[in-house]
Amino acid sequence: MKTNKLLYVIFLSLTVLCFVEKATGSEKSALKDVFKDYFLIGGAFNHNLVSGEDPNAAEIAIKHFNTATSENDMKWSLIHPRPDQYNWEPADHFVDFTEKNNMVPIGHCLVWHSQVPRWTFRDDSGNQLTRDALLARMKDHITTVVGRYKGRVKGWDVVNEALNDDGTLRNSRWLQIIGEGKPEQQYDYIAKAFEYAHQADPDAELYYNDYSLSTDKEKCDGAVEIVKYLKSKGLRIDGVGIQLHAGLDYPDKESLEYCINTLAATGVKVMVTELDIRTQRRGYRGADISRINRQNTSDPNAASAEIQKKLADKYAEIFSILLKHKKVITRVTFWGVYDRTSWIRWGSPLLFDRNYKPKQAFDAVINTVQADM
Repeated sequence: MKTNKLLYVIFLSLTVLCFVEKATGSEKSALKDVFKDYFLIGGAFNHNLVSGEDPNAAEIAIKHFNTATSENDMKWSLIHPRPDQYNWEPADHFVDFTEKNNMVPIGHCLVWHSQVPRWTFRDDSGNQLTRDALLARMKDHITTVVGRYKGRVKGWDVVNEALNDDGTLRNSRWLQIIGEGKPEQQYDYIAKAFEYAHQADPDAELYYNDYSLSTDKEKCDGAVEIVKYLKSKGLRIDGVGIQLHAGLDYPDKESLEYCINTLAATGVKVMVTELDIRTQRRGYRGADISRINRQNTSDPNAASAEIQKKLADKYAEIFSILLKHKKVITRVTFWGVYDRTSWIRWGSPLLFDRNYKPKQAFDAVINTVQADM
């Protein structure tokens, strides 16, 4: 009887273990192993993941990713909320997590028009800063943040989303104040940001990062002009990040390949820094966070078999193109880890669903490597 009971306990334990493995996808091949001969692969990590408050997400990240980007905790408004205050704890958790789990950490981002406190552009009296004063404030911020993680963070998104869709520079406060409305000074704030970042950590890689580069040729060409300008000034720029916020029917193959080839031709690394796919066909297509809301991202049909098949097919198409250009693509980072925490908030944008389970799209991505062999 004791033997039978023991066998029953063992059987029950194995059954439970098998169920847990299937629920979390732990029996699946690790993405980082599948793509080890091609490029780094990772995700954007939120605070709950790196602090231990979302252990299931951490389990996915540890198994599948060998690089990680801080989703929010290094943005100006969170890491430097007041002139005399830095909030280091969340960013420290991120860097500690990546080091503990042998991941390449990417800092995001140093200069951006969004998520910047109002005080950044004003003096103590509330008046707009002068060009020199804003440059000094930018230098202090970059020097302090990059300097704290010197030798620990592999690369930085130095300037984020500086372009309009037509390839011209966005009329941000950075451009208005530092550029002073003078055409010959339009790239000054970008150049200074790269200069200050390099001074703070000479060994860190420095990137320009933007969205719609894979859908709007004019915008891609605008990114090329930024690269050329920085190089003409003898400044370090190591790569351009393609925020590949895709949809079920975009970008098309030709546009994505144009983007990859055009950027690679400048001599910098090309990386996909923010990959996800909207399953909602209507509504805003860009990556401006101020234009993302529940109404234009809600997708009640996201979990349907039809949508999941289309999602898998689009991911397979994208990864087939990335593998074709494996000699110039150095990193692919999903913007999130699983659907529930995606910045899109609704739909089915990532490889893991709202319950941490790998989707059909996960298998489709894995299968592109087998097809490439």
